[in-house]
Amino acid sequence: MDKLKDVQSLPDHRQIEIDKVGIKGIRYPISILDRRKGIQHTVAQINMYVDLPHHFKGTHMSRFVEILNEFRHEIHIKKILCILQEMRKRLTAKVAHIEMSFPFFMEKEAPVSKAIGLMEYNCRILGSMGEDFRDLVLEVEVPVMTVCPCSREISERGAHNQRGIVRVKVRFKKFIWIEELIEIVEECASSPVYPLLKRTDEKFITEWAYDHPMFVEDVVREVCRRFTENQKIIWFSVEAENFESIHAHNAYAFIERNKV
Repeated sequence: MDKLKDVQSLPDHRQIEIDKVGIKGIRYPISILDRRKGIQHTVAQINMYVDLPHHFKGTHMSRFVEILNEFRHEIHIKKILCILQEMRKRLTAKVAHIEMSFPFFMEKEAPVSKAIGLMEYNCRILGSMGEDFRDLVLEVEVPVMTVCPCSREISERGAHNQRGIVRVKVRFKKFIWIEELIEIVEECASSPVYPLLKRTDEKFITEWAYDHPMFVEDVVREVCRRFTENQKIIWFSVEAENFESIHAHNAYAFIERNKV
């Protein structure tokens, strides 16, 4: 049987390098390190890219999937750099990138009734590797509740509150748990959000949040203070977005800091 032509390896005469080429949106089972249970199995949406030299017509898309299959029992944060190195090697690339978006679940206990439910947090791992650099970023979205300090100050009865999302990204020099980031963020809001609450819990949370009013500015400043004190973290960004209950717009704040 005649050998099939490898069109991707043919020369391209336009002499234009491509920064990123690869596959997007592949859904794949992965394992995430879980502080309580050791390992949590979930499903990620994965994007994988490499650079393409100007003299190649295309990259070999099937090799990305082959690499995932080879690491199928070891796809977690401690193996990301190994996957990136294999991508560079197999695809003859200078730079490799991987993006993994996945839901992470935590058992969460209501503050008074102790009722337990599963809380979902959207997470991402962003990895890049080149000849002289490697980069790994962990991103977590944490839903929170805030009470408006201004509303509380000027109102005779009550204060408006809203659910919001705090998105944090960190680079770290020592391993950091997803759960650790979640706990820090929740402690910096008026109240965490819970999957299951009884009436006694609703009363407690309503009163607790009222006693701890927070603007989005307060939330990002508190998270910034905590991340700055955390010796594991070397770079971070934090953004808070409130889905305002009495306004036709969202409130937003952002901080980015490099600690090295």
